Amino acid sequence: MIRLLFACLIVFSIAGCTKPKPTQSKKLVEPVAELFEPSMAPFYHGVASGDPLANRVILWTRVTPEDSVSSIPVAWEISTTQDFSSILKTDSAKALAEKDYTVKVDVDGLQPYTVYYYRFHALGKTSITGRTKTTPVTGVDSLKFAVVSCSNWEWGFFNAYDKIADRQDVDAVIHLGDYIYEYGRGKYGDTTIRKNLPAYEIVSLSDYRTRHSQYRLDKGLRRVSQQHPMIAIWDDHEVANNVYTEGAQNHQPDQEGDFEKRKAAAVKAYYEWLPIREGNKHYRSFSYGTLADVIMLDERLEGRTRPVDSLTSPDYNKDRTMLGAEQVSWLENSLAKSTATWKVLGNQVMFADIELSIVYPNMPRNLDSWDGYPAEKKKLKDFILDKKIKDLIFLTGDTHSSWAIEVATDVKKTYNSKTSAGAFAIEFGTTSISSANDNEYQPDEMVKSMEKALLSKNPHIKYLNARDHGYLLLTLYPTKATSEWYFMETIRQSETKEYLAKKVTVDKGSVRLK
Repeated sequence: MIRLLFACLIVFSIAGCTKPKPTQSKKLVEPVAELFEPSMAPFYHGVASGDPLANRVILWTRVTPEDSVSSIPVAWEISTTQDFSSILKTDSAKALAEKDYTVKVDVDGLQPYTVYYYRFHALGKTSITGRTKTTPVTGVDSLKFAVVSCSNWEWGFFNAYDKIADRQDVDAVIHLGDYIYEYGRGKYGDTTIRKNLPAYEIVSLSDYRTRHSQYRLDKGLRRVSQQHPMIAIWDDHEVANNVYTEGAQNHQPDQEGDFEKRKAAAVKAYYEWLPIREGNKHYRSFSYGTLADVIMLDERLEGRTRPVDSLTSPDYNKDRTMLGAEQVSWLENSLAKSTATWKVLGNQVMFADIELSIVYPNMPRNLDSWDGYPAEKKKLKDFILDKKIKDLIFLTGDTHSSWAIEVATDVKKTYNSKTSAGAFAIEFGTTSISSANDNEYQPDEMVKSMEKALLSKNPHIKYLNARDHGYLLLTLYPTKATSEWYFMETIRQSETKEYLAKKVTVDKGSVRLK
């Protein structure tokens, strides 16, 4: 009774039963206000949860005031019942101007593998109700992850997010990066569908905040955030194209200014707008009991050195790094200590060897992927083989294509495509939510011919689709893992149907896809 009374007092106070002290304020100008749904005020961006653990989870919202004030009191509640008839916890927080009025609460004291419902109260209004789920500590019959990457506002609606939100069987959404794109209006997109805000390439903190705000107003992103916890990692476009620790392809100091300031602004806005636990490192891991360990890597800002321009560069075989020594050590330790059946790596860029020369003669390898960092890639390969790490699955985004690959150390010499001998892991690649696939630039039939050519040159690739948008659904069982690719019929309008395009399975203890 005391807890419920405390909750009511917080809500009534915020709702206006007690008048706040008058403060001087000015009208807040929101660049994305034209996209607001008035009925959701002041929680236009909905709610979200993320970084689930067995006993805690991050809850997120954004309160949009009419006036530019420094602080807004907020109350939150979490319950095991959707109607909040039994409130587990409630407390107060603040939406601060210095954090763009976003609110993040790290709620503890929760039970393992349990569904919870939550909501926020501010400015006399109540947010939509969110749903989240903690992780297990023991064995479970199965786990299901929706795996996503590469959502671009101007290329289309985030319909795959919307379809994931409709599912009730997802334990978490694993986001592999390119959550936003930094480009100016019309630079990388189709402005006949919708247009970026701000109209120019984003560089400052207010720019990145505006772009994040705009993306969260997409119905699909708002709904998937409401329904499932998200485990997210950034790729490059959260800052700038092909970013590394000291620069980026899409950053010219004489045009965009100091890179470190831009990177700091991008990182600050990212942490404000995503339900992610803030700490010293972006890379981190999540235990899903005895069935899976989910290990999320930072392949951009932690240790990536400047990429080379070609395979003939004198620096190509030198000890340049993608992860950096500290993260490599952490990853090796995480893999060696894991006792879970499945080791799942949240991996932004392609790890498997891919020979591209048959399609791209001038680009036989993707140097932005692990192929551009051969020394560190070999080090990780050797560790996996030396330590006999089994049942390892790389989950990969970035390419705007769907892949199923038997990861081999030497495709030409030791890999056998009939027996899978020579392979040591599996790589499942998820296509883009909306970012351009190859057929946005070329006819479908031409892209299909490219796919066939790549498959013929790379026998370890068992499935490839470079034409469709959607998501990957990874289901883990004690004896097998299954990957299903769901595609959208269209992304040019906000309502569409999805369809299952492909399903592959790998048995525990095997690297053979079937």
